[in-house]
Amino acid sequence: MSVLRVITVVSAAVLLLPSCASLEGLRALVQPPTFRQTEQPAEVRLAGPSVNRPFGGATVRLWTEVTNPNPFGFTLGTLDGTLFPEGSRAAAAAFPLGLPLGAQQSSVIPIELSISFSDLPGLADVVRRAARREAVDYRLDGTIGVDAGRLGQPVFGPMTLMRGDLAERGQLPLSAK
Repeated sequence: MSVLRVITVVSAAVLLLPSCASLEGLRALVQPPTFRQTEQPAEVRLAGPSVNRPFGGATVRLWTEVTNPNPFGFTLGTLDGTLFPEGSRAAAAAFPLGLPLGAQQSSVIPIELSISFSDLPGLADVVRRAARREAVDYRLDGTIGVDAGRLGQPVFGPMTLMRGDLAERGQLPLSAK
C-alpha cells in the first residue's frame, strides 16, 4: 500500500468518525430534567368502583416543579412512572407530556396517578396512615424522554424522579369524587 493511499484512508477515517461520534457526544450533553415537590400539597381524591377499578380507588395529584438544567431548550415528551407510598408499589402511569422548557426554565405541572383499592393488601399501612391524617412518604420512580431537537431524543432512567410526602404538615387533603 502506498504512502498516499494510507494517508487518504487515515484522513477519511479522521473526517468521518468524529461526525458519527459527535452526534452521540451531543446527546450525552443533554441532562435530564429535575423534579421536585412544590409547596402545594399533594391531593388525594377518592373514587368509587368502576370497570377499571372494581373496588374503587384514589387519584393522587402531585404538584411538581420540573426544571430544565440545560443551557438550551427542549420538550419534555414522556414520563413513565411508578408511585411507591411508604415503599409499597401503588400506581403506574404513562404520560405524553409535550411540555416545552426553555434553557434553565422551570414549570409547575400536576402529575396524576390512579391507585386501585384491589391493591389494598400491600397498601394497608399506607391507608391506615392516611386515615389518621399522618404524613405518607412517597417515591416516584420512572423514565423520562425529551426532544432536544438536533441533539436527539434521549430517554433517562429508570431513576428516582421525586420524593416527598402525601401530607404536608399532617394535613392530607382528601376529597370524594
